Amino acid sequence: MTHDLKEIFAGGGATPAPPAPAALAAKVRTLAPSMTRSMQRVAEAVADDPAGCAALTVTGLAELTGTSEATVVRTARLLGYPGYRDLRLALAGLAAQQQSGRAPAITTDIAVDDPIADVVAKLAYDEQQTLADTAAGLDTVQLAAAVSALAGARRTDVYGVGASGLVAQDLTQKLLRIGLLAHAHSDPHLAVTNAVQLRPGDVAIAVTHSGSTGDVIEPLRVAFEHGATTVAVTGRPDSPVTQYADHVLTTSTARESELRPAAMSSRTGQLLVVDCLFVGVAQRTYEAAAPALAASYEALAHRHRARKGP
Repeated sequence: MTHDLKEIFAGGGATPAPPAPAALAAKVRTLAPSMTRSMQRVAEAVADDPAGCAALTVTGLAELTGTSEATVVRTARLLGYPGYRDLRLALAGLAAQQQSGRAPAITTDIAVDDPIADVVAKLAYDEQQTLADTAAGLDTVQLAAAVSALAGARRTDVYGVGASGLVAQDLTQKLLRIGLLAHAHSDPHLAVTNAVQLRPGDVAIAVTHSGSTGDVIEPLRVAFEHGATTVAVTGRPDSPVTQYADHVLTTSTARESELRPAAMSSRTGQLLVVDCLFVGVAQRTYEAAAPALAASYEALAHRHRARKGP
């Protein structure tokens, strides 16, 4: 751990740079559910045909999508570009990448009669895409702020149910291994009664892909009202949970199918965010974290050694 933390988290409150061309499609997939229908048409058009749209003026794209010039400009800004001109440049770059043959040729739709080798390939591709989309859409300024809060917290509570509950447990186990006080709550009643005890200097994290899970929103609201720093890990940046979050960490929007429930893909993105939080906290608290991690390894070492015969 030789990197200076100030260098790792440099940038503070700087305005995030526009997404690189390769990240544009990921940005569209992540933000489309929160857009108006007219903005979705613009976003889908630029993602589906970057080369064609790159050749259009703002008026031409508005006519193509049956929207207005103002809608096109708003969509460009929501996607992270200062204006339509910048979006056109990104579209041209994305088109060049696709023409070079790097566009994925595999589909992630799994059929009931797919050979197991195809299932493995499709799932592996979709997991990789989820990770890439989450990384591309993750606000590192928000991430750094959440890391700072966790590193200095007296106590951290993490809320999640179902698959998100498993992610909440994963984060608390990691924090405990480096000597921090953390609890995962999947029982909604226990979560709320614990949230009442939080105060400024504590951290509460809600993990919910939909952002509308009441059993997760309620304890986060209570924690927020009691002054704790609150973080939402969600696939919907405009969802109800975010109104009680000081920091929002957005994961990739998962695609659902009959054989692949969204919880599979959303969990992948959530685990990436959890790992980023953990590594960031470990960096910030390295002098205390390293001995704590070594002690936990030592305490469990005998359980991993092969037993010798009598």
